[in-house]
Amino acid sequence: MSSPSENRLLLLSEFGDATLSAYGASLNTNDNPESISRNVLERNILRKLDFRTAYLVLIYILNQMDRHNAAAARLRGFEEDLGMRGKQFNTLISSLYIGYLFTQTPSNLILTHIAKPSLYLSSCVSLWGLLTTFIGISTNYYQALFLRFLIGFLEATFYPGTVYLLSRWYKREELGYRAAFFTAGIGVSNVFGSLFASGILATMEGVLGYAAWRWLFLIEGYLTVFVGVCGMFILPDFPSGSARWLTPAEHALARKRMEEDSEGHGAAEPTSSGRFSDVLSLVKDRRVWLVGTALCCCNTSLSFNMFFPTLVATMGYSPTISLLLCAPPWVVSTITAIIVARHSDATRERFGHTAFALSMSITGYILAMSTMNITVRYLSLFVLAQSQVSNGVLLT
Repeated sequence: MSSPSENRLLLLSEFGDATLSAYGASLNTNDNPESISRNVLERNILRKLDFRTAYLVLIYILNQMDRHNAAAARLRGFEEDLGMRGKQFNTLISSLYIGYLFTQTPSNLILTHIAKPSLYLSSCVSLWGLLTTFIGISTNYYQALFLRFLIGFLEATFYPGTVYLLSRWYKREELGYRAAFFTAGIGVSNVFGSLFASGILATMEGVLGYAAWRWLFLIEGYLTVFVGVCGMFILPDFPSGSARWLTPAEHALARKRMEEDSEGHGAAEPTSSGRFSDVLSLVKDRRVWLVGTALCCCNTSLSFNMFFPTLVATMGYSPTISLLLCAPPWVVSTITAIIVARHSDATRERFGHTAFALSMSITGYILAMSTMNITVRYLSLFVLAQSQVSNGVLLT
């Protein structure tokens, strides 16, 4: 059995004298600093961090709802009221991704220089929510097209910014599980988004003289604004900055964890110099191109998500029933995503888990194309929804 002095030497070697002193000050006077293990500190860090980063899942759910509400609104006169013709609806849907494509990398470069990413990300959330409400009062196709185009620039800050923020707090073997919970927001948004949309579209027609699809944009937009404002006080900043929700020792250990995780993989904390050279080195790295191509293919395989209510509606059900039938496939997909990501973290294996999810997606497409049987077509939607499983694992 180790003596108190030996325990103290062990703690000093792990955390340093400043950390041990800070932690001793944060304890009650009757507590013995030498008896506190690193495992206890780490569990406290992860528990507190999980509580705060869970708010990112809520924002991502609203993000997906705002992105896909046009597909639900389409079932209740959105195209007709704005005078859309031909492929204008498809153009409206695609316009968001123009700004999304060009803003992601510059946004994350900016994020590395910002002391409070919580304010940066939350402000962008509130602004895209505000623009979403404006779509609800638009009077023609070109107004809605312009607003959705602008929303793309703001939404582009959130997803890559969140992934970067998570990677600054969690170690590699912890990240996949958390990333799965985050990306599971796609499935959850399709579940509750469809139920939420069906309730609004079924009950709000003509209220205050507005069509139901307008209420869908107004309500979801204002909800996003509110959640964005609250995020300024809930979301964590980088471990290199302030973290009042952690004790001094926990904060010091959080930084040390990232240093340990990055050994042999580069610096734990990004520097403020050489940003262009960093981008240039990434462009020259073939692995970046391979992962980027794989992610592009995965996202393409998820493109059906934009038309999910329309796909269900082709089975001949009413708009309300169609939206309700959208929920079950995403419930199953969300559960699968969390299980697969947890197993991927435990085994520290990524490729096989990604390939499994993509093989399910391929099967779903084959089923959807090969028959007009309603039961098989609906079953194919369950299998298609497994595409989101691959995104979380591959991105990790």
